[in-house]
Amino acid sequence: MDVYVCPSGIISVTIKEIPLAKGERSMELGGKKINALNVVSTKEHKGFGAGAIDLNNLSSVIIDGDQAYIDLGALHAKSKVERGIKFSMNKEDVPHGRRCWIVWVAVDKKLGENAHYAGATACEMLVDEEARRGWKILADHVNRMDYAMKRRILLEGLNAEEKAALRQCLIQNNEDMWNHSSEELKQALG
Repeated sequence: MDVYVCPSGIISVTIKEIPLAKGERSMELGGKKINALNVVSTKEHKGFGAGAIDLNNLSSVIIDGDQAYIDLGALHAKSKVERGIKFSMNKEDVPHGRRCWIVWVAVDKKLGENAHYAGATACEMLVDEEARRGWKILADHVNRMDYAMKRRILLEGLNAEEKAALRQCLIQNNEDMWNHSSEELKQALG
């Protein structure tokens, strides 16, 4: 381990990596070994599921009544409708909540094809801003996010007004991507 102190007082520490068995790493810091899992694959293989999860092609659309808008804060449960709300798994805790949706939308661009909306899944939640309470099932949100990344279309809970708002949002965001999207998505949004 090398330690360097700059004139400004900033300390720089160099950690020495110790080679171990394939797929494992250990770091040495101040004479102590720190085991680390190999989370990001360094192999040449880039097939499905190799390495880290890439969320760069995933967006979130919030549907609140008849309005739909992109809000990337939903990836970290910090969308406009979620901020300041304490969520519960019991629907009874939010008797006066209004129904909102997070729609996870995955964008795909295969070699030789145009970019298109490839996956879309909707997750329901109730929000009562006055009481600062809400209802959602986090496991459902995570699973639906995964389904969107796997290019599935699951929009069965949306009513006609909400589907129309989502359709309009996707078209306004990028009409070319909408035009190149699957017929399954276009039919699901009517």
